[in-house]
Amino acid sequence: MAKLKGFEFWSSTLKKASFVVAPMVDQSELAWRLLSRRHGAQLCYTPMLHAQVFVRDANYRRENLYNEVCEEDRPLITQFCANDPEVFVQAALLAQDYCDAIDLNLGCPQMIAKRGHYGVFLQDEWELLEKMIRLANEKLSVPITCKIRVFKEMEKTVRYAQMLEKAGCQLLTVHGRTKDQKGAMTGIASWEHIKAVRKAVNIPVFANGNIQHLSDVERCIQETGVQGVMSAEGNLHNPALFEGRSPPVWEMAEEYLEVVKQHPPCTLSYVRAHLFKLWHHTLQIHQDLREDLAKVKTLAGLAEVSKQLRLRCQEEIAKGKDVEEKESGLPFPHWICQPYVRPAPKEPVANGNSQGSEVKKTVCQKRALEDSDGTADTLSKNKQKKRSRNPNKNFCPEQKPKYIKCEQCGNPKGNKCVFNLCRGCCKKKAYKEVADCPKYLQESLRHSPQGALQYARRSCDEDFQFETAL
Repeated sequence: MAKLKGFEFWSSTLKKASFVVAPMVDQSELAWRLLSRRHGAQLCYTPMLHAQVFVRDANYRRENLYNEVCEEDRPLITQFCANDPEVFVQAALLAQDYCDAIDLNLGCPQMIAKRGHYGVFLQDEWELLEKMIRLANEKLSVPITCKIRVFKEMEKTVRYAQMLEKAGCQLLTVHGRTKDQKGAMTGIASWEHIKAVRKAVNIPVFANGNIQHLSDVERCIQETGVQGVMSAEGNLHNPALFEGRSPPVWEMAEEYLEVVKQHPPCTLSYVRAHLFKLWHHTLQIHQDLREDLAKVKTLAGLAEVSKQLRLRCQEEIAKGKDVEEKESGLPFPHWICQPYVRPAPKEPVANGNSQGSEVKKTVCQKRALEDSDGTADTLSKNKQKKRSRNPNKNFCPEQKPKYIKCEQCGNPKGNKCVFNLCRGCCKKKAYKEVADCPKYLQESLRHSPQGALQYARRSCDEDFQFETAL
């Protein structure tokens, strides 16, 4: 059967899915996907999987995809992070029989993605991305899709999307935030960018960002013209978002725990994280149970803490405290599933010289570089710990001892090596070139007489002085 493309793929394979659960690391696992599908989700993504680990580690494949095969869990898209075309395709080939499409993550803005050089930190490497998408489109039996973030410039965002489409991307999810919009600086997603992309490409587009209620989903589709809307945090705080309901938290928590029991195994940390998200507003009040939820070591223990939270909420309802909750700043009482809105960064006061302005400046700026003497008040926390253990520790770069580097690898050279090499390079040279280094032989005799004998036999020294010595 020929591989379906674009709108045909969205219509036939994905069944015109409009309500989509986002790929979320350690959060969009099988149990959560099934719960979300029961409450209106039409398409789900796996958590982001690391392509290189997926290729080399059979246990990783089994735990993160193969063991989670379930007839109810379709249609399903598997997402990978990768920065090497060959590795990405190898991982996709191993996964393609267990899903309906393969997605390349080009939107993760976290520091781990920056260190690993994947996610949104590839968005300027168009030549590499084009090669990855084209190769995957040629080799895979299922369509290739992408999830991206926007650039500040709308025109560049449009050209980016068109490049991915031309390379072979069959469906595009556009998160309407830039690379820098994360954490406290998340801000509002730009639906205008998403709308511009939708008009410029001829493949289905999903929108991501600013989705807290079903009304947001409907408004986003109407304003941008996208085929579907993806939810991440909104779904985590209210799995019934796509149903247009805001049920009591304990209803979702208990149903989720039941699904976890029906589809083992499920990593305990995933379950704990979901309960923290669901009970977020309630745990701000009942801090003692927050500590209990963090400490318990079993699924039964998590279920018991969730039960205690339910009982306390029901006590408050019986006492009529649901009326008082309206004054707390939340749209609903804390025991109702509802979105979590990150507080905006504090604005400086008008005169700009106040203490509040200084606090904001201190928080937002990177830590200043250390003074040349490395005084304690400018040291990082890690260096302060080192100094507490060793008061004489010196962090001044100018006063650090200088080492002569190995001529081949750059590591510190051996103190007595006649070739100005480190120990490893000296050993290789002495073996390959049959060149004697007195220091190396002396060390070999001390640590491994048999090794030194073998070395001596390989040399051109006819009298075998080392063999005689042994």
